[in-house]
Amino acid sequence: MTGKLKKAGLIGTGFVAGILISLQFSAIADKEVRSGLPVEELRTFAEVFNAIKQGYVEPVEDKKLITHAISGMLSNLDPHSAYLDADAFKDLQVGTQGEFGGLGIEVGMEDGLVKVISPIEDTPAYRAGVKAGDLIYKLDDTPVKGMTLSDAVKKMRGKPKTQIRLGILRKGEAKPLELTLTREVIKVQSVKSKLVEPGYGYIRVTSFQENTGAAVVKHLNDLYKAGTLNGLVLDLRNDPGGLLNAAVGVSAAFLPPKTLVTSTDGRTEDAKHKYFAVTEDYLRGGKRDDYIKDVPAQAYKVPMVVLVNAGSASASEIVAGALQDHKRAVIMGTQTFGKGSVQSVLPLPGNTAIKLTTARYYTPSGRSIQAKGIEPDIVVEETANGDSFKRVREADLERHLDNDRETPAKDAPKPQGKAPATTKPKNGGDKEDDEKEAMPAELASKNDYQLNQALNLLKGLQIMQNKP
Repeated sequence: MTGKLKKAGLIGTGFVAGILISLQFSAIADKEVRSGLPVEELRTFAEVFNAIKQGYVEPVEDKKLITHAISGMLSNLDPHSAYLDADAFKDLQVGTQGEFGGLGIEVGMEDGLVKVISPIEDTPAYRAGVKAGDLIYKLDDTPVKGMTLSDAVKKMRGKPKTQIRLGILRKGEAKPLELTLTREVIKVQSVKSKLVEPGYGYIRVTSFQENTGAAVVKHLNDLYKAGTLNGLVLDLRNDPGGLLNAAVGVSAAFLPPKTLVTSTDGRTEDAKHKYFAVTEDYLRGGKRDDYIKDVPAQAYKVPMVVLVNAGSASASEIVAGALQDHKRAVIMGTQTFGKGSVQSVLPLPGNTAIKLTTARYYTPSGRSIQAKGIEPDIVVEETANGDSFKRVREADLERHLDNDRETPAKDAPKPQGKAPATTKPKNGGDKEDDEKEAMPAELASKNDYQLNQALNLLKGLQIMQNKP
């Protein structure tokens, strides 16, 4: 038996080494790491592989074992690295184009449960009341414990008009919640706008897709058709992020040409890059029409406030950090999520892929946002009474990357203080009514406290500019 195991171990070692070579990990690995494979560890892996094949209570396919091994390697690195099977890879590709099937939730994994990072606006999850920080422990009658994130996402996806029950654990709720959602084709309109008051425009970006930069420019032109703007609010609250080039494009709509937007740094030369407000950085391959040439000239100078909160992540933080460092806008709201890492999607045979964290990104002044986030220039909570619930941030996730630049850069802007609460509970302290008042208002409504504070600031800036 020992001889068989040893022979199987040697065969397995060669098998695993072959897999690593076929995946072309040499293209993304450090030269020193490429010099040799960990033979002893691979032999142990091969012996475990063989033991499962020979002794597990039920037969297991080789493909399933290898897939789970790859998935485990990636999921134990950090919360954002993952193995993408054919369905998940297809969903990722389609999702960046602004349309995909499912419930409309940005999710991660924590303690074996699916953690909601942010529900996407105008989706079944958003309408059903799913909140950032919710832990999904059950899908229909199937416990989430033991599932990979990919398996859980696959189960939440499905044909439109079919239903699924989500078992949810929510902080502050004594009992688990059960929500029934109807799946639908999620068509995300990533940019919305309106004239909130005469002379004051509002643009909301809900996610960063291929067409988001062009959509922002279109909405800017629509707003200026109504007349000159005295102020503009760019709303990035609860925006989970998306494509890096889209973040550069949105930043380029408000910054002078050739301005540094962000930089990335990793172990390989490909991971070290600076991104500027130039066509080759915001257009993929530079083959599409340059939408930035259509930005109204006034948009580069209009007083701006950018609204952020703990649901603002990744690409949202790139935009907020760039506009803050270049003093182009005042950042208002609460500290952002803190996802300052870059994921590269590496295609594999069989229409699968891995999503691997390959770099950290930095603001123009060199600040790392990883596990820290963007600190607003002016802190304004969701309501006059404060935030309604504790939101999950990158630093709360297991195995998150550390911030490699804890000391702020010399030129990094510092918070300018906290906006005072201007209203008090109207009911003399009744808990139930207080909680209702503390719930965040609909974004961009008349009761949107943070938006109203942004407008008040813009009006104050306009008065100061108009003084003799």
